[in-house]
Amino acid sequence: MATPATDLRHEPAVLSLIGNTPLVEITRLYTGRCRLFVKLESQNPGGSIKDRIALSMIDAAERDGRLKPGGTVVEATAGNTGLGLALVARAKGYRVLLVIPDKMSAEKVLHLKALGAEIRMTRSDVTKGHPEYYQDMAQRLAADIPGAFYVNQFGNPANPLAHERTTGPEIWEQMGHDVGAVVCGVGSGGTLTGLTHFFARVSPATEMVLADPAGSVLAPYVETGKIGEAGSWVVEGIGEDFIPPIADLSGVKKAYAIPDAESLATARELLRSELILGGSSAGTLVAAALRYCHDQTEAKRVVTFIPDTGSKYLSKMYNDFWMIDQGFIELPRYGDLRDLVSRRYEAGAIVSVSAEDTLLTAFQRMRVADVSQVPVLSGDDVVGILDESDVLLHVYKQPDRFRDKVATAMTQRLETLNPGAGLADLLAILNKDHVAIIVDDGRFFGLITRYDLLTFLRRSLP
Repeated sequence: MATPATDLRHEPAVLSLIGNTPLVEITRLYTGRCRLFVKLESQNPGGSIKDRIALSMIDAAERDGRLKPGGTVVEATAGNTGLGLALVARAKGYRVLLVIPDKMSAEKVLHLKALGAEIRMTRSDVTKGHPEYYQDMAQRLAADIPGAFYVNQFGNPANPLAHERTTGPEIWEQMGHDVGAVVCGVGSGGTLTGLTHFFARVSPATEMVLADPAGSVLAPYVETGKIGEAGSWVVEGIGEDFIPPIADLSGVKKAYAIPDAESLATARELLRSELILGGSSAGTLVAAALRYCHDQTEAKRVVTFIPDTGSKYLSKMYNDFWMIDQGFIELPRYGDLRDLVSRRYEAGAIVSVSAEDTLLTAFQRMRVADVSQVPVLSGDDVVGILDESDVLLHVYKQPDRFRDKVATAMTQRLETLNPGAGLADLLAILNKDHVAIIVDDGRFFGLITRYDLLTFLRRSLP
């Protein structure tokens, strides 16, 4: 099919949809004496609040000549700023080069690539000053590329200005000029700074509240005035290991450090209760807003944000298996090898095939479930194991053998262990490139692979 012709003389009309996002009240979660409202920044065309600053920073760079036709937009981003920049910059005909840390969700990375952005992936376990720190890497790349504009959202005044001129006035009007508190997170600091400046003018009594992932240095800094040592967190887009240059924390009246487990659980409950699909940072913001509301002794009208859509996190926080592997959902504990089994047969979590299924069916199930092997079941009994190598050896010379039955390729040399066996017994099986089948009182319980053992050991880290 031919690719439709593109007329680059006109900007896509979708850019006109940035901003003016809806505001809705939380009605099912308990908010104490307060009323809590969330601004659905997930409804921006790029799916996040960062569309606002992308448009503001690129427009400002065009006006002052830092970004010229044919130029390259370069930025370090946790994902959403990159999506906003890719949306706006590609609409205006610029090349986009983004440096992102390796903890970003697959959905964000694929979205960026689909928009035509070029990606440089770097480490998320290093801090400022390390050569692979994402901001330092982006700055070096921009210096080496002719005609490049390094956006630097962390120090760009057009970032907070976007919120001072658009987000703040929208909230003020939508809330009928009655805003008791605004709960913000800090990634670059633009949202908090812009809203602080806006409400200082129109409503000095409005309190600014910081929602911060536990492990970030920002909430402790607000409480103590000291920058401590950063930890780690899985929530994306907010929290920092330094104070961003544009972040104005002077107006923050209260700060809440929210653990990852609470953030993710809150986001999942927000979807179940309010039917709002928010990202991981939405969980942090809503959790902090609920804590703030519960702390109040008088009625207030409180606003927070759904900074981005949860559709970017379906493979992570909305995936039960990911939540289990990360330790955010606790399965029943037994004190034996059963604790290493994250996908348990009794819970219906096992992806399996029968001996009569085709190899194509088995292969497709492995791909959808992102596993490399499946048990072959007859009723509740394991009669074989099929892994990718079994399928490959069977079909590589004759692809039409994908239509053969699983029974023709599966392994029947089964390695079973009872739950009371030791790790040495388990390692003896895994070292032979086999999968351990856990059988409890004659009943199939689940499989243990090398990945399961590694995940168990990682979760044991302090």
